[in-house]
Amino acid sequence: MTLLSRVTGLVRESLKAAAFGAGLQMDAFEAAFRLPNILRRLFAEGAFSQAFVPIFAEYRRQRGEAETKALVGRVGTLLAIALLGISVLGVLAAPWLVYLLASGFKDTPGKVDLTAQMIRIVFPYILFVSLVSLAGGILNVYRRFAIPAFTPVLLNLAIIGAALFLAPYCNPPITALAWGVLIGGVAQLAFQIRPLVAIGMLPRPRLDLKDAGVRRVLLAMGPAVIGVSAAQISALINTQLAAMLGDGRISWITYADRLMEFPSALLGVALGTVLLPSLAKHHADENPAEYSSLLDWGLRLAFLLALPAAVALWVLATPMIATLYQYGKFTANDVFQTRDALLGYSVGLLGLILVKILAPGFYARLDMKTPVKIAFATVLFAQTLALILMFRIGHAGLTLSTSLGACLNAGLLFWFLRRRDIYRPRAGWLQFVSRLAVALFVLAAVLLWIVGPSTLWLSATLWTKVGRLAWVCAAGAAAYFGALWLLGFRLSDFDRREAEIDPAAVVDSGEAEV
Repeated sequence: MTLLSRVTGLVRESLKAAAFGAGLQMDAFEAAFRLPNILRRLFAEGAFSQAFVPIFAEYRRQRGEAETKALVGRVGTLLAIALLGISVLGVLAAPWLVYLLASGFKDTPGKVDLTAQMIRIVFPYILFVSLVSLAGGILNVYRRFAIPAFTPVLLNLAIIGAALFLAPYCNPPITALAWGVLIGGVAQLAFQIRPLVAIGMLPRPRLDLKDAGVRRVLLAMGPAVIGVSAAQISALINTQLAAMLGDGRISWITYADRLMEFPSALLGVALGTVLLPSLAKHHADENPAEYSSLLDWGLRLAFLLALPAAVALWVLATPMIATLYQYGKFTANDVFQTRDALLGYSVGLLGLILVKILAPGFYARLDMKTPVKIAFATVLFAQTLALILMFRIGHAGLTLSTSLGACLNAGLLFWFLRRRDIYRPRAGWLQFVSRLAVALFVLAAVLLWIVGPSTLWLSATLWTKVGRLAWVCAAGAAAYFGALWLLGFRLSDFDRREAEIDPAAVVDSGEAEV
């Protein structure tokens, strides 16, 4: 389902690029969408989920269905009222929020007004998506994983539909994307209602601020907000800096970010999801050897899969961008500018994925402070570097600073795990890395040999580019995995089976605090 979400997300970005390009209007939309997205990650998927899910799982296990459903009603009502108020304030304060997001827009006539117009449309999205997060947390505890994982597809489809069918009726047409976001939020929430009814957990409105469960959720949100806010602060600062560099920068970085997120989300999220419950189990069982062994397995798998993805992003940056985006109003210059941003991101792909593996090494032990401190130190380093690099290499400096920050984050997490003797590398790492380097060299050589010049990709038709890119990727994958096989790697070497774990027990041992 996550793969389906990423694929439809790429289709969404391709249509946006073809219809609106990468300029003033697209910058305005991306900036308008950035703030509710940041608030969503901060309060909905981040801090709220981390605070609510473990308490919900505890109620379900210890207090019965009636009290559990009552808790859902009280928390859901409070969440809806709070976010309705935030949405109203966001709509009213839209012109001022533009300066908070991208003060550089004031230098371009009409850009502030257009951004404010779209902020007013998209801001209520945070209300709907936060309630979606509440529903998703409930369904996950009940082991209904597919539905919450599928819901982002509905947002992508809503934006795609708006770009295709609603844009001709909007003035300016770019505002259709904002309406697509709002429609997508409503669709995501509506899609969750029937599954909640099926498990008997559709909440009823109840407001009780004195309820012990509600107070526990609010108290737990405090440290969770601090932990999640580091990355969101960095994203907000980068938006400001990109706006200062002029029109198109926010759009180019966003298009590159979508490509980088494809492997980072699939690999990082998947590995992090697999690792955390098993790590928590081994910690509860006081089995440090298995704990360390599982981390070692995750690290090796990350190196095995993330490094070839980074090589592919670097070598195939222009072909991928031209194939996905270069239609309609997305020009050849937009291709090269987005490529520069993507090259900056590709440097840190391994670091971004390693963070998803190393951070659970602390979370499973209920150590929240260490990764939070490291995250804020990383933000300080990355934003200082961004201020230096942006005046030297433009918007690519912002993506490169993000990548180097991710590498620093991963390095510090690794250092603390080793220093505290939580992780002890298994024997054979030198041989593993040496053989992997040979396979990566083969991959890079094959890709460079068959990819062809940039002009070929810029001038080809859609289906020619799609077919050629598919062939190049297939040949690269065959070369890489073939080289691994010849070097002695076998799939069975990475097959690790863990006992099935009760999700409520996992949550209680620390998963949801992450």
